[in-house]
This record gives sequence, C-alpha cells and structure tokens, in this order.
Amino acid sequence: MTETPADHPAPTPPCPPLRILLAEDQGMMRGALALLLGMEEDMEVVAQVPAGDAIVDAVLTHRPDVALLDIELPGMSGLDAAAELRARAPGCRVLILTTFGRPGYLRRAMEAGAAGFLVKDGPVEELAAAIRRVLAGERVVDPALAAAALSAGPNPLTSRECDVLSASADGATVADVAAKLHLSESTVRNYLSSAIGKTAARNRTEALRTARQQGWL
Repeated sequence: MTETPADHPAPTPPCPPLRILLAEDQGMMRGALALLLGMEEDMEVVAQVPAGDAIVDAVLTHRPDVALLDIELPGMSGLDAAAELRARAPGCRVLILTTFGRPGYLRRAMEAGAAGFLVKDGPVEELAAAIRRVLAGERVVDPALAAAALSAGPNPLTSRECDVLSASADGATVADVAAKLHLSESTVRNYLSSAIGKTAARNRTEALRTARQQGWL
C-alpha cells in the first residue's frame, strides 16, 4: 500500500521562547535571575539593564514579551518606566518584582499598567509561572499584598504634596525645595503642613518616612 503525506503529518514546529527583559540594579541578583529563568525551556532572557532610564530603549530595541522590573532603580523608578512602556511599547507586558511589598507600590504599579506584582522572596518556579500567566492575559498579584493594599486605602497625598515631600529629603530646606520645584516658600510650607496632617506625623521627617513606608513616594 502506498503511503500518502497524510499518513505522516509534519511535526508541529516548536513555539519560540518567551522573550524577557530584566531590570535590576544589583548585579548578582540580576545574574541569578537571568540564569534561573534561562533554565526554563520556554524562556529566554534577551536583555538585562541596571538602571531605570535604560528600560524603555532596551525594550524598543530587543522587543521582549515581558519586562521584569524592580521598583527602586537609578535614573528612573520601575513604576515610572512601566507607565512609559504602556504608552511606547503596549505589546510588552510588565511584571514588577521587588523587595519592598508596600501597598502604595502595588496601587501605583496597577495604575501604571503593570500586569503583575510579586515580591522577591518567592521561588523561581512561582515567578516563571507568573510570567506565563501575564502573557496569557491574566493579572498576577501577591495575595497577601493585595489584601494589605485594600485595607490600607488609597494614597491621601496629592501629587504636589508627594513632590514636595520627596524634595525635602536629605535635610533640604524650605528654600531648597522652593527653588527645586519653582514654587514660593509659603506654598512649600502649605504643602508640607498638609502632608504632615494627612500622615498624622509630628514633622516633615516623620511624614516622609510614613509616605515611603506606605509606598506613596
């Protein structure tokens, strides 16, 4: 009996690996993540960047499927980079991976368009599974952090109050903050007073600490 091509269907070509960009400022952590994710059969780390202001250009150059971003990065935060990627590379899914599981960070990440938010103390298998899930269109958030964010409520500070608090760090005077933000000194004092009241702090140092601990800055 003569065999026809239908008797031996062509094998299904393998799917191309998932392309991943890593943004992490600690070289050892970045290398370890790249090594571990590279061991997954369906994943390939196509770019690694140590600073936030290198993320967008690297994504536009390497076209990853997923950008795995830390939050606290030199040059630009991972949250700001996520917002920029939403506008300039909407096909790239963003997954935030951070040491600091703060409720305010989670809210800001979701507002920036991130598809997932995980803390770094989880197993690599969980991270790999999260990458696959966000590419399947799901949103992946650490459940304990999600509950904490709901109980913490929204950020009570306005964007200008956040700017003034951030600028007042490291011993900056009211005059320093006013010059940096192009505001009058009386306006700076008003914003600081409002931020202190909203955070139930005794002074601007406490207000700044509380805002950072909550992830509002």
